[in-house]
Amino acid sequence: MKSGIHYIRGEKSPYISIFNEHSGMYLRTGILENGKDTGIDSFMADFPELLDIGIMGSCIHGDSGLCQKAGIDCYQGGSDIHQKHMSFADFRRIVDECQGRTYQFALGGRGDPDQHPDFSEMLKYCRNHGIVPNYTTSGLGMNADISRVCSEYCGAVAVSWYRSQYTYRAIDILLQARVKTNVHYVLSNKTLEEALRLLEEDGFPKGINAVVFLLYKPIGLGKEEHVIRDTTPCLEEFFALIDRGGFPFKIGFDSCTVPGLLRYSKMTDSISIDTCEGGRWSAYITPDMHMLPCSFDNQQMRWAVDLRRHTMEEAWNSKEFNRFRQNFKDACPDCDKRELCMGGCPICPEIVLCGQRNCGKTHEENTL
Repeated sequence: MKSGIHYIRGEKSPYISIFNEHSGMYLRTGILENGKDTGIDSFMADFPELLDIGIMGSCIHGDSGLCQKAGIDCYQGGSDIHQKHMSFADFRRIVDECQGRTYQFALGGRGDPDQHPDFSEMLKYCRNHGIVPNYTTSGLGMNADISRVCSEYCGAVAVSWYRSQYTYRAIDILLQARVKTNVHYVLSNKTLEEALRLLEEDGFPKGINAVVFLLYKPIGLGKEEHVIRDTTPCLEEFFALIDRGGFPFKIGFDSCTVPGLLRYSKMTDSISIDTCEGGRWSAYITPDMHMLPCSFDNQQMRWAVDLRRHTMEEAWNSKEFNRFRQNFKDACPDCDKRELCMGGCPICPEIVLCGQRNCGKTHEENTL
C-alpha cells in the first residue's frame, strides 16, 4: 500500500492485525465478535505474518574462527555445517506466496545475510511486493554500499554483539546511513555480568535504537553448561536493573525470556510481553527449503515440511506444525501465567526460567 499501512483480517479466527511499514508499529486485536474485540487473543494466524528465512547456508565468519574467539556459540552450527545458500529463485517463490499475507521477513541462516550474492536484489524484491525485510549481521563484512541498500529497503538491522572492532565499525556505518540499528546480545552465564556492566556504565554504542537480549540456547555449537539457570549469579540483579530503566535506547527480549520476565521483573507490563509465536504467527525456512515452526529446530528438524513437495500454506496447516502447536496448548494447565508464557520454549526446555516443574516440557515429554 502507498500509505505504508497494511492489514490482515483473519478468517479461521476473526481478528485484524495492522502493520506500519515506516514505523514498524504492529497492532493486533483479540478475537472479534459482532464487530467488537473480545479481549481474547487468537491462538494463531491463517498464515505466518512474520517469516524467518535462512538465506545463508554456510558462514565465512564461522570458518574464520572469529565467532569462537568472540565467545559466540552459533546455534546454527556455522563452523561445522556447510550448505548451499538459498537461491534467488527459491527466495522469489517464498515472496510470491507471502505477498499480501506476511508483513515482515527476518533474513538469517548460517552466516551474515549481507554476504549473500543476491542480497540487494532480495531486499528490493521484498519491498516491491509489500514485505519489509530485516536482518541480523555480525558486521564483519559491512561497508557503505551495504548500508545504503539497507537504508533504502530494510526496516531495521541488528548487529550481534561480538565484542570486536568490526562490531563498532558496522554499527557506526549503519548509523551514518540512518539505518534503524539494534544490538542483539546473547545472555549466558558467561555474559550476564558484562551485560550488567554495559547497562550500568552506558557502555553500548551511542545512537542505537535498542538492545535486544536473547537467551543462550544449547543448540548447534551451544553448550548446556553455559545456559542461564535460576541459580546463576546476578540474574535477579539484571532484571532489577532493567526495571529501573532510564536507558538511552529501548530494551527488548526474545520470547524465550518471557518466563524469566514473569518471574523476576516487577515492572514489565504483561501487555508488552511477546509470548512465543513460533508455528502460530511465525515460521522459519531453511536454505534448502524446509519450513519449520522455529529456527531452533534447524538441525533436528523434528517438525520440518519440505517445500519442494508442498506449498507454504500446506506446511502451515500440516500435521507437523499442528503437533508442534500442541505443546503450547497442553503446557502448564494449572499455572495462572500460562496465557502469557505457554510453558516457554518447547524446543529447549532447559532454558525456561519460571521455576515451575512442568513448564517448558514438550507435549511428547509430558505424555511419556
